[in-house]
Amino acid sequence: MSEDPRCCGTGTCIINDEGLCWCGQRWDGEKMCFPKAISAAVIGAGISGLSCATRLQAQGLQVQVFEKSRGASGRMSTRQTEETSADHGAQYFTARNPLFLKALHAWIQADVAAVWQPQLKVYEASQWRDSPSQERRYVGKPAMNSPGKFLAQNVSAHYSQTIDKVSRKNGKWQLHSAESGDLGASFDWLVLALPAPQALALLETSGEPLDTSTLQFQMKGCWTVMAEFNESLHLPFDAAFVNGEIISWVARNNSKPGRSGRETWTLHATPQWSQEWIELEKEEAAKRILECAQKLGFVAQPAKVSVHRWRYASGSLDPMPQFKVDENRKLGLCGDWLNGGRVEGAWLSGHQLAAEIQSVESALDKR
Repeated sequence: MSEDPRCCGTGTCIINDEGLCWCGQRWDGEKMCFPKAISAAVIGAGISGLSCATRLQAQGLQVQVFEKSRGASGRMSTRQTEETSADHGAQYFTARNPLFLKALHAWIQADVAAVWQPQLKVYEASQWRDSPSQERRYVGKPAMNSPGKFLAQNVSAHYSQTIDKVSRKNGKWQLHSAESGDLGASFDWLVLALPAPQALALLETSGEPLDTSTLQFQMKGCWTVMAEFNESLHLPFDAAFVNGEIISWVARNNSKPGRSGRETWTLHATPQWSQEWIELEKEEAAKRILECAQKLGFVAQPAKVSVHRWRYASGSLDPMPQFKVDENRKLGLCGDWLNGGRVEGAWLSGHQLAAEIQSVESALDKR
């Protein structure tokens, strides 16, 4: 029996931190009542979109997620092959904020994340040195996309749906996808968990007189090479920061918890070089990156090479707004570019946006 003063009178209320009871009723500030059904469409199933979607759903909203790719996680991505896998987006993440630490603990308990303790070096001016960094690093387990898949399993997600047009009619948002045309459903809220240039392009299709000044923001790309080797390279490091070269980072995927298969390395080019040469043919980008890698000890010929071009990989606003909300049109923006450019920032951006949406709805209920 609950002695919570917000109990509806049955004596059986179990009320969570969001004021929501197991029976579906919510505390409206004065009494427990069944909330009106509020719907939200979240565009983008990266970590910020999934963080927002899961919290909105916990707050009682009816949420649907739309993602152009075949699966969840966005730039926390893993490329699978027959013999191995490679994390080709975010390489690791750190955790400082108590809210994110709590989420991370849940991921670790679910065995979808773990600590990564690489032997870490720095290469600069043709010299190697040990990295002085003492940060605790985490990775998805058994792949970088595992936390995203974990979050996505309890939300209604639609993959291979490229939302290419949005419109607003009678106070509701409507969506159109390149694959399916008009989707039919209408939504109270629209959340764009997309890189700034993609969010801007999508909002311009709405015809709404929106303030898009925040979205006039240029993000930098990243060329990524994944190189598989038949035998171990026996390099004296698991990962390295590289300064003053085309390459900025290299990591041996097999050094991360839960990985198996033949030795595979991920090589990231610098944001500056990647942006300058973003329109290169993939084969030429890989050739230049692998030539640079020879300086770092990658002298063996890879058995297989894969290449990925991230058009929007890095960059964040300063100062950091965390998220953006248009209360009048019930439009929200979240993503790492709004909150520091890291995995933790992306998760917090979506999480805090969901809290703000609840606050807006609560204020509307009281009018």
